[in-house]
Amino acid sequence: MLMKQSVFFLAALLLLQAPLFSQTKTSLPHSTPEAEGVSARGITTFLDSVANSKHEFHSFMLLRHGKVIAEGWWNPYRADLKHTLYSLSKSFTATAVGFAKAEGKLSLDDTIVSFFPDQLPDTVSPYLSQLTVKDLLTMSVGQEPDPTGAIVPDTNWVRRFLALPIAHQPGTTFLYNSMATFMLSAIVQKVTGEKVMDYLKPRLFEPLEITGIDWETSPKGINTGGWGLRLKTEDIAKFAQLFLQKGIWNGKRILPQGWVEEASTAKIIQHPDLPQAKRDSSDWEQGYCYQMWRCRHNAYRGDGAFGQYAIVMPEEDAVIAITSETADMQGELNLIWNILLPAMHKGKLPADKEADAVLQQKLASLALPVPENHLTSATLKNINGKTFNIMPNDKHIQTLSFDFKNNKCLLTVKTDTATYNLSFGAGKWEKGETTMRGPYLVNGNHSLAGLPAFKIADDYTWMDDNTLKLVMRYIESPHTETITCHFDGKAITVDLKPSFNTNAPGAIVTLKGERKE
Repeated sequence: MLMKQSVFFLAALLLLQAPLFSQTKTSLPHSTPEAEGVSARGITTFLDSVANSKHEFHSFMLLRHGKVIAEGWWNPYRADLKHTLYSLSKSFTATAVGFAKAEGKLSLDDTIVSFFPDQLPDTVSPYLSQLTVKDLLTMSVGQEPDPTGAIVPDTNWVRRFLALPIAHQPGTTFLYNSMATFMLSAIVQKVTGEKVMDYLKPRLFEPLEITGIDWETSPKGINTGGWGLRLKTEDIAKFAQLFLQKGIWNGKRILPQGWVEEASTAKIIQHPDLPQAKRDSSDWEQGYCYQMWRCRHNAYRGDGAFGQYAIVMPEEDAVIAITSETADMQGELNLIWNILLPAMHKGKLPADKEADAVLQQKLASLALPVPENHLTSATLKNINGKTFNIMPNDKHIQTLSFDFKNNKCLLTVKTDTATYNLSFGAGKWEKGETTMRGPYLVNGNHSLAGLPAFKIADDYTWMDDNTLKLVMRYIESPHTETITCHFDGKAITVDLKPSFNTNAPGAIVTLKGERKE
């Protein structure tokens, strides 16, 4: 009996503390899961399933009836940090189109060639002349394959897009095309005189109190549109909640009347010839909207590569925001449908203080594992304070220098244009920032001008007597870079490995060098 009383007392104490902890994270109204008809035990089961899965979550927010009932960040990710959205950016670009349409600056039936008469190829094909704003919104341009990889290395993305052939009649065939979204961004900038980010500030971001965002630009100074937006997890949740509320925020209309319904209903079926059983099992085969996807269970979402989600569930009056890194985005959605969805009920549930306390404790203690650094290395005395000359390489790295002090590894990376000083903690995350770019899905001649330094969290460990593993988490992106250094006498071999697409040609870069005497 005494033990049961102690457990209950601890649970009650945690419950009392938990709302205060949550409120300091985000500004949206908060409630307990049961008060909003959701089982706290179900949410805890979801988090346990995430922990036992192959998915690496960085943040998670669940809102029911407009109130946050669960939110958490896996250390070293934090509530106050932005996160790269990848293609979730597309939903924001489409929203800018919705504003421009409502303000009479464009029509969805306007042809693309009408906006860029000075960028057209010498011969305008019939399909190009037919291409409309709506075709861009619905990913039914008709180009094949996706031209993004061919266009990004260019300097004039608009001209290059318009010069590419169109294989299918616009509006008839779905093909995911990030440059179609860039063209929407370019059109909004053309008709408003403002970048999409600046155009959205007074119309969307300021009413939702979304601040501190940034968005990558093309070489010509146009927001990339289809990717490159960075904002906080709560901002994703606000955006989803705004759609759930049909464009109304704090009693005031923010989005144009009717835009939510228009933008979130299916406009084209991705693969109409796919067997029904396969369509029924996939959240990528439910129909595409205006830069949003229909989901199973009558939900819809904006999403970005590696698992960045703004999920709207109208039948449940709920939204979910997630940032993560996964190679299996469908797997993440399956966790939601299989575990979180059954935890949602009509009406309130009986209070469950103990379950709420357990959930809050779990949310507060979320963390990604850091390798314990128990090993010491006899090699240390041969590399501490030493510099290694690196043979010519595609990364343009010239030297690497190592210093170990105060339980930290200080790595200095010198390239042909810059010097980067990086600090790694032993068995713990060492927080910092750097201008050295980390792994990224979209490589090319796009501009990061004006963007701040990248926030990082780094740790190191000795894998064996001669192998040093350095982990760099770029905590405002989904990605991590692992630097594995193998020492053999005076020689060094370094493998630079991103956290994704590691089987792709050239993904892992190997450097070789020798200690400088």
